[in-house]
Amino acid sequence: MTAMGQFFGIGVGPGNSGLIPVAAVAALRTADLIYVPRATTMSDSVARQSLGDLDLPAARFREVSFQMDPDRSVLSEHYAELAETIAVELRAGRTVAYLTIGDTLTYSTYGYLLAALRDLEPGLRHQTFPGVTSFAATAAALSWPLGEGKERILLLPCPDDIGALREDIETHDVVVLLKIGKRLPQVLDLLIELDLLGQCAFGHRVGLPDQQLYPDLSAARPADATGYLSTLLIRRHPREQRHPKLKAR
Repeated sequence: MTAMGQFFGIGVGPGNSGLIPVAAVAALRTADLIYVPRATTMSDSVARQSLGDLDLPAARFREVSFQMDPDRSVLSEHYAELAETIAVELRAGRTVAYLTIGDTLTYSTYGYLLAALRDLEPGLRHQTFPGVTSFAATAAALSWPLGEGKERILLLPCPDDIGALREDIETHDVVVLLKIGKRLPQVLDLLIELDLLGQCAFGHRVGLPDQQLYPDLSAARPADATGYLSTLLIRRHPREQRHPKLKAR
């Protein structure tokens, strides 16, 4: 009887090649097959682009296209089918890796895939490697501290109800807004109303060649079409100066 292969979940990027743990690279080099997701609206897989030049044989890669459907049941069905495909390879004794953009278990569809695989194979041999989150990459690109002192941070997929977003902003020190999409114009209007544009920063497709960075939204507003693959960093109060004033030389 063939021994069951091992499954790796690996976060890459977002955007910048090389943002991947050394341990994950070592695991990736042992994989017989590497599955990479590609949105049907994209010509290339951002996850594969984020790998950079690791000199991995092209024959190992398997591209999986999926539709960005807001209906979670559709996505769950998609990943259940993918799990069945991967399970066949694992039962044949192959080591399989799956790449996902950002951190593997922070608002990632990788969670659907892992759950489906564990249902199919309760004794699944697997290891999940963490990755760099989109908001950590955005904060680093903008030199924007995510939390200082005892600031309370809310990590939030953008709600459809802008009134609910207002309440979230007014009850937290920092709000990290993800999955903004077509709601971006309404969100920006709310920030204008709350007089917070000068304390907010925005990143679109961070780390990719066409990235857009806005360190101060009072100076420039992003276009409405940049709501996808974007992160908005909102600070309710101005930053507190935590060092004595220094004289410039």
